Amino acid sequence: MSIAYILVVDDERDIRELVKEILIDEGYEVAVAENGEAAKRARREHRPDLILLDIWMPDIDGVSLLKEWSEEGDGLPPVVMMSGHGTVETAVEATRLGAYDFLEKPLSMAKLLLTIKRALEADKLQRENIGLRRHGHPVSEPIGHSTVMHNLREQARRIAQHDAWVLISGEPGSGKELIARYLHNHSPRNRGPFVDAGAALLDHGHWAIELFGSEAGDKIHYGRLEQANGGTVFLDDIGDMDAATQTRLMRTLQSRSFVRAGGSEAVRLDARIIAATHRDLQQEVLAKRFREDLYYQLNVVPLHVPPLREHCEDVPELLNYYVTLFVNQENLPYRRFTLAAQNRLRNHTWPGNIRELKNLVQRLLILGANAEITVDEVEQALGTAPPAAATASASTFDLPLREARDRFEKAYLEYQLRETGGNITKVAKLAGMERTHLYRKMRALGISLGDVQEPSDQ
Repeated sequence: MSIAYILVVDDERDIRELVKEILIDEGYEVAVAENGEAAKRARREHRPDLILLDIWMPDIDGVSLLKEWSEEGDGLPPVVMMSGHGTVETAVEATRLGAYDFLEKPLSMAKLLLTIKRALEADKLQRENIGLRRHGHPVSEPIGHSTVMHNLREQARRIAQHDAWVLISGEPGSGKELIARYLHNHSPRNRGPFVDAGAALLDHGHWAIELFGSEAGDKIHYGRLEQANGGTVFLDDIGDMDAATQTRLMRTLQSRSFVRAGGSEAVRLDARIIAATHRDLQQEVLAKRFREDLYYQLNVVPLHVPPLREHCEDVPELLNYYVTLFVNQENLPYRRFTLAAQNRLRNHTWPGNIRELKNLVQRLLILGANAEITVDEVEQALGTAPPAAATASASTFDLPLREARDRFEKAYLEYQLRETGGNITKVAKLAGMERTHLYRKMRALGISLGDVQEPSDQ
């Protein structure tokens, strides 16, 4: 399912066939080309995961062909040069143009197989790192020990074992891409690439080009679907896709093939589709903004990612994770959230979900100076700092319940007395208490009307 496709380019038939047979025995998919023109045709028909390229050929030398491909700037796969008459200068030039390695003929098959293995691994790692840096997703799995997150991971692992297409739903910032990567990493396709084709990455005017690719003469732009060959393509924000691209994608999914823009030959689709949306696609279908047939084509296995407010008990673990992350990755000073601050954040509604939490942690580490992150600092960062009269209660989370309640009630009643100018009747009504009970409560809490200042007129 995630078999690497290798193109062998060599003008010597015996070498081509021998290498082909050995690579097929090793489990690779192999195509051969006897010269530069044949190599161009083969590369146009099917994007290789690796190219074995001879230097000396009758029509064009391998270094010139490598230069031509590298100038396309379209993510050239690993290229291993081969030659029986190579020089140091040739090897240096090939390396400068992006060749992974340079092997001398006669070929050592053991060395060839080892080089291929390392080249494919290095290319996969490089592409994964680029994707992680672009989106800031170093997390390997959904974080949290809550029942909600435990069930989500279990469900994702079960789904991952099957090659069915998945439609992930969830609010913005809830971790849909992380779940998509988790599905890929636990699937039989995990040795293949994970390619992000989200609307956030693609210019809305170029959805089709970026998904399906294009070609003009010998120049080829491989689209995201083709780059994901043998692996997984993640279609994020699928609900934002324009109508024309929806139609083309629907045809592609039905036929399991597509044609690049400007091309004429069909390209086979060999990638698992994981789509994601923060929209209600059923409502989008009813509103005629999303194709009904495409919705059902993608929604083979639905998977919902819950918002953070539905597993708020995971907030302390998430806070600790992101503090450690930013300390290690960005050399920010370590700061610890106090218990009161953690409790406050557990009760936050998190409209921006995990993305909001991550950004909050980063902001607090950058702007703060003390070793501890207090609840007051959290309130300021959230933009919900309480009135001055209520700040006495903001630090009460570390106290025993009765003492914390007394402190809050005292601050509350003093605040209401100031706002009403000491009008007991109004305060009793606002507090939902009888006047006599209010007087007893004030005496118990040590509140005197003479100590309460009226609000200033501003």
